[in-house]
Amino acid sequence: MKQGLFEITQNKPIAENVMQMCLKGDTSAITGPGQFINIKLEGRFLRRPISVCDVNGDEITIIYKIVGAGTEQMSCMESGKLDVLTGLGNGYDMSLSGERPLLIGGGAGVPPMYMLAKKLIAEGKKVTVILGFNKKNEIFYEDEFKALGADVKVATADGSYGIKGFVTDAMDGVDYTYFYTCGPEPMLKAVYNKSKTSGQFSFEERMGCGFGACMGCSCKTITGYKRICKDGPVLQKEEILWED
Repeated sequence: MKQGLFEITQNKPIAENVMQMCLKGDTSAITGPGQFINIKLEGRFLRRPISVCDVNGDEITIIYKIVGAGTEQMSCMESGKLDVLTGLGNGYDMSLSGERPLLIGGGAGVPPMYMLAKKLIAEGKKVTVILGFNKKNEIFYEDEFKALGADVKVATADGSYGIKGFVTDAMDGVDYTYFYTCGPEPMLKAVYNKSKTSGQFSFEERMGCGFGACMGCSCKTITGYKRICKDGPVLQKEEILWED
């Protein structure tokens, strides 16, 4: 983990209530896809954890949804510097992917799939990506995934674009050796039940500190309690215990 000041170089809307921000600074602590950063906002007690979408040299790209006062405050920032903790979380283990990995992202869970797809495709893997949204106006990064060379399927809950239904509906007929997923917990549980191989799940939890000190994001696994921010956010399929 590293703490540093990052300069805002871009902050623009890319879909309904969805923003893309680019931050320039020391990215050396980010070692792989699936990690997140924690941003300090003026006047806010808790930092905002945001997954890393991509890293290019000294620039981080993040994508966030405007859901509360903190992200609303972020959306109004056109320039300036932010105090950021980088290199948080364990990220995805790409060594388990096999030749045909399936990447499944739902809403705010889409961004970490981009860096993962980019790296897997660079390794010569045949990547299929499923993106899930509520409606057409919320869709983002479909073209960016296609530009990487991924086979992309989009599902919308209201049927306004792509496959009508959920990401699990788009899984039908896909031949994959392993899967990676990130999104809201009901989606993750549905993917867990539908999946036919092993895989990795990135959980979205409310976090206090972001580096394992406060224990506020602990969850129960087959080996005991784990902190999503420190021991996760990525957990293996076989260690997950779902609460009723």
